[in-house]
Amino acid sequence: MMEKGAYQDGFAKKSISPLLFHRRESTLIFREVPDMIGMEWIAAIIFLISIILVITGWIDSVLAALLGVVCMVWFGVMTDLEAFKVVDWNVIAILLAIWIISGYFRRSGVPDFLSCIILKLSKGNVALFITGVGMLAGFVSMLIDNVVVVLMFAPVFFHACRRFNFPAFTAVLFMALCANFMGTAMLLGDLPPQMLHSVSKIEFIGFLWFMGRPSSFFILLISYIFTCGFFYVWFRKKYAGITMDVACFANEKPLDHIKDKPFAIISCGIFVLTILAMAFRPVFNCHLGFIAMWGAIAIILFFEIFKKRFTIELPGVEEVLSELDWRAIFFYISLFALVGGLDHAGVIKLIVAAITPMIKESLVVGSTVLYWVTAPIVGIVEHDAYILTLLYVVRDLGNQGINPWPLYWMLLWAGTLGSNLTIAGAPALFVAKNLGEKEDKRTVGLKEFLAISAPFVLVSLVTFFVPAMQFLVVPFAMYFSSEISPPPLFFQGEEGVPDAVFSSCWNEHRCASKMSYLERRLEDPLR
Repeated sequence: MMEKGAYQDGFAKKSISPLLFHRRESTLIFREVPDMIGMEWIAAIIFLISIILVITGWIDSVLAALLGVVCMVWFGVMTDLEAFKVVDWNVIAILLAIWIISGYFRRSGVPDFLSCIILKLSKGNVALFITGVGMLAGFVSMLIDNVVVVLMFAPVFFHACRRFNFPAFTAVLFMALCANFMGTAMLLGDLPPQMLHSVSKIEFIGFLWFMGRPSSFFILLISYIFTCGFFYVWFRKKYAGITMDVACFANEKPLDHIKDKPFAIISCGIFVLTILAMAFRPVFNCHLGFIAMWGAIAIILFFEIFKKRFTIELPGVEEVLSELDWRAIFFYISLFALVGGLDHAGVIKLIVAAITPMIKESLVVGSTVLYWVTAPIVGIVEHDAYILTLLYVVRDLGNQGINPWPLYWMLLWAGTLGSNLTIAGAPALFVAKNLGEKEDKRTVGLKEFLAISAPFVLVSLVTFFVPAMQFLVVPFAMYFSSEISPPPLFFQGEEGVPDAVFSSCWNEHRCASKMSYLERRLEDPLR
């Protein structure tokens, strides 16, 4: 292999770092890069330009991301093969499979069935109806991509708004905010938790119960209830003079929205079985993407074979595939490659070296700073790129002997909650804004948008921060402090005593045992 700063074939050495060359028809074409511009700078500049183009929309976001990957390969940051390998195809498989299954779920009529129940329970209360459908959309988004959820539930609001004559934009935007909020509660709902699985190998069950403590679902649920309660009070004032005459729905039964009950039962059944199989992934010893793809193949194959036995018109394989958001797929592939290029060039390590002293000084302070710095940033930039980059940073901090999990969680949660500020942060809000404007036949300004999104983000961030610190950050920081012994309620075994293996080597092999213990916990999170 050619040494750094030297030409091949006996050419004189020059002070260049690195020497890039391409072989074309047996001719070496050299491109020299000065010492002052190393690979780290090249990778960082390409990455930043790509993200700026994605944010500003000067060119198509997918094209901007793909061009960034091509430039990284062309300038020698990584080879084309390395760019392919850094993409987590397991996550891409999960996205494709869940989108396919959710397409059948959407046709089942179950979302309309649930919305009709909420409409009847609201008894004409507009505030209760909007809050109820919004909360329902949030819970559904734990298992289905939030953009798909927005497309599912927006027609429910449109139907009510047309009949009872009130604007649709506020209701649709609130529903999209809820969907984006709860997308991180479980592994399947949004890309950030799937990226966390890719980087840290956390399992499905880890989002419910992690290392002996309530995890993402329960902590987000606390904040979710408070936030929706706040907006229910706000909606009561906003829609004080508007009522819905639900008497006209007296003869309408919720089950009427399910046109083909066997289809609904089978599609929901396959969906549930796929989720259960993913939850027990260690039993099958397969990747989550492989399990999700089996579910997608099963549902397509079943309805393709028995299509004539159902009363509703079912889509063919080509139609199912054409409904997938291929632009999003290519964007996420490019995103993995771009961040992988940063990691390959050593940029991630430079960031880690810069922030390691602060994190080592206090894990609580480091987690707090990461949380409150991340939230406003992801409100104005594409949050998936930011989160994936920082996940790599936190991973390398873990290799420095720092417990990464408080940082992982605070980054993930702040990245999701903060992205609700503008349409630049979350694609679901962009879709909701377009749908709402089209339904109301008007253009919504930034001030009106922020009047809803900013209070939502602020309330959610504050109400979430307290339980997050209480349940995960402070206990982890105490447990990994050299001055404090393990708390008796943390990391307990089945008999209710601290883990004997960990306690026995607490003093002598503290750093090494920490990481090995974390690895064992990840393998068996319910232990």
